[in-house]
Amino acid sequence: MTVIAFRGEILTVPRDPLREGEQAIRHFPDGLLVVEDGIVAACGHWTELAPRFPAMPVERLPGLILPGFVDTHVHYPQTQAIAAHGGQLLDWLERHVFPTEAAFADRAVADEAAGFFLDELLRNGTTSALVFATVHAGSVDALFEAACARNMRIVSGKVLMDLGPPALRDTAAGSREESEALIARWRGRGRLGYAVTPRFALTSSDAQMETAGALLAAHPDALLHTHLAENRTEIAAVADRFRDAADYLDVYDRFGLVGPRSVFAHCLHLEDQAMARLAEARSGIAFCPTSNLFLGSGLFNLARADSYGIGVGIGTDVGAGTSFSVLATLGEAYKVGQLQGMNLDPFRAVYLATAGGAAILGIGDRVGGLRPGQEADFVVLDAAATPLLARRTAGRTLAERLFALQILGDDRAIARTYIAGALAHARDGAEL
Repeated sequence: MTVIAFRGEILTVPRDPLREGEQAIRHFPDGLLVVEDGIVAACGHWTELAPRFPAMPVERLPGLILPGFVDTHVHYPQTQAIAAHGGQLLDWLERHVFPTEAAFADRAVADEAAGFFLDELLRNGTTSALVFATVHAGSVDALFEAACARNMRIVSGKVLMDLGPPALRDTAAGSREESEALIARWRGRGRLGYAVTPRFALTSSDAQMETAGALLAAHPDALLHTHLAENRTEIAAVADRFRDAADYLDVYDRFGLVGPRSVFAHCLHLEDQAMARLAEARSGIAFCPTSNLFLGSGLFNLARADSYGIGVGIGTDVGAGTSFSVLATLGEAYKVGQLQGMNLDPFRAVYLATAGGAAILGIGDRVGGLRPGQEADFVVLDAAATPLLARRTAGRTLAERLFALQILGDDRAIARTYIAGALAHARDGAEL
């Protein structure tokens, strides 16, 4: 058994402060995090825990220790399309994204992109993610292979889109066969999970949507990952195709795709009936503010989702999203709230980016709170990473420092990223 401990200022928000107030926040100004074989053995005040572990090595970590960030919606093949100029959702997909994804038919392209993508996540403090691949089974193999090499907790799956453009089109029967083969090949390996992934309602036939529902029913450990109500033109097109559906969510619901294992990205333009159904089904929403602003899609109403009791996580949504940084994404989430008269509390923001995101991905028992028994994925934030941050945070309270990091921070504020207690990224270039 390998035991190591880390001493420093520790913050975790394992429960929602909106529901539980300050009781949800665990802050140890001089804390100790004890890790046994990659699992948290204890996390608390130094003075209380040190006598219990008298002979173990202790590493001091300057900075603020948080659980690793959980990205609940991101497209790894779209890394090449980030910052692509012009167009809203449907036009942007046709002009920039679909040509980029077509290149992933080449496994070498997928391998290179997957390695870069995962390293970029680690550089930004993200240790777990729900990831879109492409229609190509090899794109999933590439991502999972790279994730296993880095011991990261990654959930992904082959994209289903038999009504997509010719270069990205599969078939309902073929997509079932390929998905089953991927599940059989990767189940139980590393820290991986599978997600049944119809791109969105317009790119799958009814037969393929039935296939998605059958896959989800056949594999109770799989998630459902797709897009919902992102853009008004998209919504109108869905309504025109599915004229007998009550609303956009009902399109998915009729195929058995709405439930406690479902994660829907965006959800910007939903009527009350759909919101109530998401709450009833215990489905989750991935809030992607940088993407929604970049594509002009709209403003997600977090307060409204909260009023229905719907679980929400944070998604960077690269490449419509404009940064891999969850810190920067939280800054945009705050601004989106401000435009709607809501002030996102910095501790609530940490919850959404860690334990809250883990909860909607069904991995809240394993990551997100640095609780005993959970995997020891964590980041070290440097509140003096830039001259401006240092000036703004010097002598400030925890809440003030945290908020400044969320508004002014980016990858430079990530001093270190640890996976299962092992150093996976060091900003200063220290050997791993």
